[in-house]
Amino acid sequence: MKKYSFILAASLFLLFSCDLYETPVSKTDKKAIFSSAEGLDAYSISFYNMLPDATDQSIVEQSLVDFGATTALNAFVTLNAYSSDNSSGWSWDNLRNINYFIVNCVDPEIPENTRNNYLGIARFFRALFYYDKVKRFGDVPWIDHPLEPDENALYAPRDSRELVMEKVYEDLQFACNNITRTTDAAGCSLVTSWVAYALAARVSLFEGTFRKYHKLTGLTTSAATWLKRAEDAAAYVMANSGKSLNVSYRALFTSDEPPTAETMLAICSSASLGVYNAVNWRWTSSTYGSALNLIRPFVCTYLQQDGTPYTSRAGWEYEDFYAECLNRDGRLAATIRTPGYTREGAIALPEFGGYARLGYQPIKLCVDATFSDTKGENTHAMQLFRYAEVLLNYAEAKAEQGTLTDTDWEKTVGALRKRAGITGGLTAKPTQADTYLQSAYFPDVTDPAILEIRRERSVELLLEGFRFDDLKRWKHGELMKMTWTGMYIPAINQALDVDRNGIYDVIYYTTAEELKNAQDAIGATAAADCATVQVSTDPAATTIQVHAAGNGTGYYLAWFTHNDGMKVWSDKQYFYPIPTLVMVKNPDITQNPGWENGATNNGN
Repeated sequence: MKKYSFILAASLFLLFSCDLYETPVSKTDKKAIFSSAEGLDAYSISFYNMLPDATDQSIVEQSLVDFGATTALNAFVTLNAYSSDNSSGWSWDNLRNINYFIVNCVDPEIPENTRNNYLGIARFFRALFYYDKVKRFGDVPWIDHPLEPDENALYAPRDSRELVMEKVYEDLQFACNNITRTTDAAGCSLVTSWVAYALAARVSLFEGTFRKYHKLTGLTTSAATWLKRAEDAAAYVMANSGKSLNVSYRALFTSDEPPTAETMLAICSSASLGVYNAVNWRWTSSTYGSALNLIRPFVCTYLQQDGTPYTSRAGWEYEDFYAECLNRDGRLAATIRTPGYTREGAIALPEFGGYARLGYQPIKLCVDATFSDTKGENTHAMQLFRYAEVLLNYAEAKAEQGTLTDTDWEKTVGALRKRAGITGGLTAKPTQADTYLQSAYFPDVTDPAILEIRRERSVELLLEGFRFDDLKRWKHGELMKMTWTGMYIPAINQALDVDRNGIYDVIYYTTAEELKNAQDAIGATAAADCATVQVSTDPAATTIQVHAAGNGTGYYLAWFTHNDGMKVWSDKQYFYPIPTLVMVKNPDITQNPGWENGATNNGN
């Protein structure tokens, strides 16, 4: 959305920033802004700078997740690496900009519905602002006007979650009822009323499930009320927006102009405006980004094509890369490099000797063209809101209330799976719980429908910035401590034909001597085109490891398992600590439980 900044001329108005404890300054000709619809429209574009751009890690989701291995542990889940001293996010400049607009958008010469449209946009962004703050810190101060230098609110304590979230919901209701845009702008780059409803569903589902699973007390509004709000908002979009699922899942993430059938709001890039992103570079370079590889426990959650669990087929534990990718949910091949994937007409297996430390290299957010693999010149759009999430929010809200029907299942999860090429289990909600999904991820969930909706959400929305929030609201942050285990390989110290096309692809070797022996065995010509990866059988090694698979012959790739003891999670990490400087400036701001007195993320 940064491309819209050029619309705002410095001569029109001066945007300002502050935090809650700085002296606010306002120098602007309000009449030039607030006396015409054109001025309101120009000002409203500034709100879009709140949205992430395509390089933001919250969108490309590379480090703070349970489903992947990265080049290093995120500090937030690393023993004694995070405290109030290095916490961040307590910033309020965007809020002042929004509140300044809301307070001054009162000119009676502008038709009321016009003013309310732009007020709806402003209140949409205020709701988004506070939703992010509550997710991060819990209780925060509610400020609904631009602060003056001598205001007591500058040094007020935090307001309750109940108050703030009810205000967020009020803002969203106003936005839903007053934003007049209902059709997509070019590139789906502007907020419509449907986006407001989608955010209402997202926020309500988060709040309802967070209150339910964290068993929050002392709040007036129940978890059930929030879940019904999520259901109602999602249902309204489903019934009235005209949105539908795009035929191609992969095209949603590789098109310069996102498919308008499903896309509701997207981050746009433009070669003509010189606005690019570096997504390909991040997902092909072993050094530029975090080099995230999926881990095998998560890959195992992708269903088979017939709708049954992958882990229900005999011998699944010891299937090599080629076998495990056969007859799977089509989103697997649209999410990682699998046998048969090509780029510019050439076979493109995972880069075993570089990026693909564990073998599962993501492609979901990459285009197949290679020109921007080493530079930031991608122009494809990135999804922020899409119809598939609305369907999932509806299904989960209904399931959590115990009101999900077979019809609900068919038009939500069933529809998503049908698009993915799955043929079974599309028309009726499940009646039997998947024991693998329970044991590996959600041992506290016995409802088969809730389990399957969580599977579906995890697969469908992978890498789109939802996972960490989902784990927090489900109270399963401990999954951040999962061991980083990769694909199964049938042998080490010998050449492997990973995609079974008659050409050797990689040798995982332990010593230089073993490598030479393996290369000699296949001949110089074959060896020249075969990737080589040194591995260690020592579980304390800091390089790529191989762990015996248990069948007597094979191994699993592993990464950074020597750091497993450094991964921490405790209840206090469901919120970030308030930054130390905030409490120095305002002693009435108290620290979140567990983070007091300089405590670190020590697992307690």
